[in-house]
Amino acid sequence: MGGWAIAVHGGAGVDPNLPRERQEEAKKLLTRCLQIGISALRSNLPAIDVVELVVRELETDPLFNSGRGSALTENGTVEMEASIMDGPKRRCGAVSGLTTVKNPVSLARLVMEKSPHSYLAFSGAEEFARQQGVELVDNDYFITEENVGMLKLAKEANSILFDYRIPAAGLESCSVGAAANSPMVMNGLPISVYAPETVGCVAVDSEGRCAAATSTGGLMNKKTGRIGDSPLIGSGTYAGDLCGISCTGEGEAIIRGTLARDVAAVMEYKGLGLQDAVDFVVKERLDEGRAGLIAVSRDGEVACGFNTNGMFRGFATEDGFMEVGIWE
Repeated sequence: MGGWAIAVHGGAGVDPNLPRERQEEAKKLLTRCLQIGISALRSNLPAIDVVELVVRELETDPLFNSGRGSALTENGTVEMEASIMDGPKRRCGAVSGLTTVKNPVSLARLVMEKSPHSYLAFSGAEEFARQQGVELVDNDYFITEENVGMLKLAKEANSILFDYRIPAAGLESCSVGAAANSPMVMNGLPISVYAPETVGCVAVDSEGRCAAATSTGGLMNKKTGRIGDSPLIGSGTYAGDLCGISCTGEGEAIIRGTLARDVAAVMEYKGLGLQDAVDFVVKERLDEGRAGLIAVSRDGEVACGFNTNGMFRGFATEDGFMEVGIWE
């Protein structure tokens, strides 16, 4: 075993004009989450506990798109989703369509451990949350003033708005014609500036056990009922004996490429190392999609890959390596 390791992300695809202060806020949050995970791993908590702990912290802070601060649906509400997976026995839990659950990742874990199922959604997931006694809040808790403004912008553009963290000073450049002038498409339809900000964490503990967790509010101005890659085991999240992976980016492309599982698959079937497996999947499985992922191996390695202009990410390993970054 190569010791413990951890990686976190706050989304792939970053506004190139993101103000310096926003960049620093993001780095501080990623660093804080890494320190939480490092402390837990040093205390010999299993990897599954670590990824839940870190993603809960990310869900509680409104900076990224998960939990508080989630993107808004076309109706101005929040519908969150999350998943978690424990590598040793490939146990998993996932939830979608949450409107009142303060920490979706923890409900996903309860689905894994306290239900006979792997995935619950919408009213069924909400009812299960009440039965389990998890903390519930009004939907307004998740809605920020900034996101209300971004939803208005998206509706004026008649578009799904990916980059809902565009600085206020730059809103004028996102006109009603933004979607029509964009060279990017999703399932054949034009979209606006690309920068989703799903959050995730992967970890391997000192026993070589891998785990992964991912959480998101989805796309700004998404249709109600839309489900992305984040709660789909094998697409947005995967953990097994060899590695743990959390993805972020264009959900529809990640789903088509079963991105997370493919990293593990090429390690298993092609014998690739972790970084080579990540590079292969990002280059060969995304078609024209835009996305990124973080990964750890049972040997204590960390890796990331993305084909966007940036990805909010951070890594730490038992041998003292620690890095937080945004750009390539």
